[in-house]
Amino acid sequence: MSTSSPVPFGARLAAAIEARGRVCVGIDPHASLLASWGLEDTLAGMEKFALTATEAIAPHVSIVKPQAAFFERFGSRGVAVLARVVEAAREAGALVCMDVKRGDIGSTSQAYADAYMDPRSDLASDAVTVSPYLGFGSLDPFVETARRTGAGIFALALTSNPEGASVQRSITADGRTVAASILDDLRALNADASPLGSFGAVVGATIADPGTSLAINGPLLVPGFGAQGGTVADMQRIFGDAAANVVPSTSRGVLQAGPSATALADAARAANDEVAVLGR
Repeated sequence: MSTSSPVPFGARLAAAIEARGRVCVGIDPHASLLASWGLEDTLAGMEKFALTATEAIAPHVSIVKPQAAFFERFGSRGVAVLARVVEAAREAGALVCMDVKRGDIGSTSQAYADAYMDPRSDLASDAVTVSPYLGFGSLDPFVETARRTGAGIFALALTSNPEGASVQRSITADGRTVAASILDDLRALNADASPLGSFGAVVGATIADPGTSLAINGPLLVPGFGAQGGTVADMQRIFGDAAANVVPSTSRGVLQAGPSATALADAARAANDEVAVLGR
């Protein structure tokens, strides 16, 4: 029986980006996208959409990001489809970031971590999005589970939604913004990691001046690229020297190419080509 430690998410992500490019594609079976594919907004329609998209896209990208809410709305049978998406993506060689934005305290946080990061769960993913807004220390169960299992986290830091600024750009007692304090905590977790830490941040592709350093020696998951208006130029402006660690995320920009599997694969490859400059 092997007692070797799992390879950390950051190292696996760095290798995957080197091999397959840096774009992340969301698997988001939104009702409007189902309709654009000629599918009904039913469990069967969602399953057809999600599995077709995953099987077409996952062989061509480093990481896919299923949005759990669009599966959970169909109850337990929708969650069963989500488990199949995780399995299909892994079989195609892609990493999986489960987009659930969970955040709680104590044993509840641990239960969420077990659900989405422990290999004994059929929803276990390579990384998970989390919310630090009950205090960064509330993420300790996720951090410890990530270290034990080789998974990663992406903590919400500077999001593009207008409402986020009222919290994220508020000033703390020590003079930092809330977002800066979250980034500082992530930076500390990644301090000794090479080639890349496993504790990342979520930063929107269309935010204004971040007002703080985004260099955390960890991955920067950047939603909003493509159909939501974020451009490569935006990301170069926002991230500067940290752009080499950016993982741009697009959903509709690729998914609207369906239902043709060939068109979906072509769209994923084109997105990868467009953002390749960020690593240079």
